[in-house]
Amino acid sequence: MKYKILIIYYFSGTGNAKNAARWIIKQAEENGLTTRLINIDRFEDIEPPDLSRPTLIGFCSPTHGFNMPPIVIKFIMKFPRTRTTDVFILNTRGGLKLNRFFLPGLSGLAQIFPAIVLRMKGYRVVGMQPLDLPSNWLLLHPGLREKVIESIYSRCNRIVNEFALKILGGEKKYKALLSLPFDIAIIPISLAYYFFGRFFLAKTLIATDACNNCEKCIVQCPVRAITMINDRPFWSYNCESCMRCVNNCPQRAIETTQTYSAILILISSMVISPLLVRMLEYIGVWDLFNRSAFTQNIWTLINSLIFILFAIICYRGLHLLMRFRLVNRIITYTSFSKYRFWRRYKAPKS
Repeated sequence: MKYKILIIYYFSGTGNAKNAARWIIKQAEENGLTTRLINIDRFEDIEPPDLSRPTLIGFCSPTHGFNMPPIVIKFIMKFPRTRTTDVFILNTRGGLKLNRFFLPGLSGLAQIFPAIVLRMKGYRVVGMQPLDLPSNWLLLHPGLREKVIESIYSRCNRIVNEFALKILGGEKKYKALLSLPFDIAIIPISLAYYFFGRFFLAKTLIATDACNNCEKCIVQCPVRAITMINDRPFWSYNCESCMRCVNNCPQRAIETTQTYSAILILISSMVISPLLVRMLEYIGVWDLFNRSAFTQNIWTLINSLIFILFAIICYRGLHLLMRFRLVNRIITYTSFSKYRFWRRYKAPKS
């Protein structure tokens, strides 16, 4: 082995990235390396790693909206500089399976941006590995079936073991570059998610009357995004939609509000935006937004900001209205996650 020490920093919502990190740690330990596996939940200060011996550093994280989660981006931005240290990046992304075919996800900026930042800090990026572990976007689809999860996990375990042995032995492996053209093409979507979409998604979770105030969601939230307001959990805009709270709730009391979210989008697109256009036409400035692609992008930005503000205001109102039994029942029974067919994802134990 080229290295004596392996240090992996990881963030994981429901367990995929954590399991991938553990697989690499296991390979390193079997080959005689000293290892450290460090969870960056709620990090405040970064202890500089000891680089007196040949050391490999890894960053393992899920992909959120074709980005590394904000907590991981902040961690990497604050990571100390160096001149001689090797690093690798592994991102788990939403993998699916159709019949016998494994369907890959896309990384977007999840590999590109961290690699650029680390390179600018003086690190040598020796590995870039995307890993298509099971998708866990509960707002859009139910958790995958157990047999499908096992099949995907078995395949990904082999991929990670091969990746680990190569980079630990001193080889370089850049599997992420194979999807680079597609990742570059979806950068606008990545940016839209990071600056707008994630704030809306933070307002799509709600606690129903099944909640017994055990506060497990608050204690386990990796970014301190959940607080107790009016004896009910409240999700702030810091929420990263990692789904840890949803999947770990012992009462199954946290729902993803598909119908409510769809209504907000419809009201915004069919009522608020047209009214805003009429108002701009009335004061004679609407034509300014149609003169060039630049001014059209400014309109898109304004429209997005108004939608996010609208969603935040509505969520606050919904949180207050959930005290009433009728509202609570309506939200509960119009949320797909209420029903057993909308399975909640459980990552296998590695």
